[in-house]
Amino acid sequence: MSFANPSYDSKGNAPAYVDALVALLGDRDPWDVQQSLLPRLRELIAGLDDQQLHHPEHPGKWSIAAVIQHLADTEMVYGYRIRLILGASQPIIQGYDQDEWARALSYDETPIVDAIAELEVFRNANLRMLRRLDAEQWDRYGIHSERGDESVRKIFALVAGHDLVHLAQIARIKGVVAG
Repeated sequence: MSFANPSYDSKGNAPAYVDALVALLGDRDPWDVQQSLLPRLRELIAGLDDQQLHHPEHPGKWSIAAVIQHLADTEMVYGYRIRLILGASQPIIQGYDQDEWARALSYDETPIVDAIAELEVFRNANLRMLRRLDAEQWDRYGIHSERGDESVRKIFALVAGHDLVHLAQIARIKGVVAG
């Protein structure tokens, strides 16, 4: 099972991936994008049955359920990374292989209600934490193992762009599975 994103090439093309996320975000407010993720997800998947939610866009690609579980795990990872940056001086931020996580953690077998519940808990906790940051904390940064320096502010924008990528992916998969 693999993620279908033409701008994503992990270590080989990390700058293009970051640029694509930032470009997709454009002038949208990252707060608005992140706060709207869960309502938009619920709207997109309304009326889909379990078979449709777990059916991949194409053989070997992710299903809607897998994408939502990926969003939940990514939210957990970003929350950890930001907390690491806030609690240490220029820490190393380790990258990870999202396709390997999807296989190893059986994303396609996750009940959709569980994936959404995890995403909701992690997203709400992260937004609460971020609301309390001062200007200096937003500028703190860590060193990503694949992408170099990343400030809390940059990570926040990347998460919003990441949300948009996956909302579009879910809409595309829905078009395939719902016919």
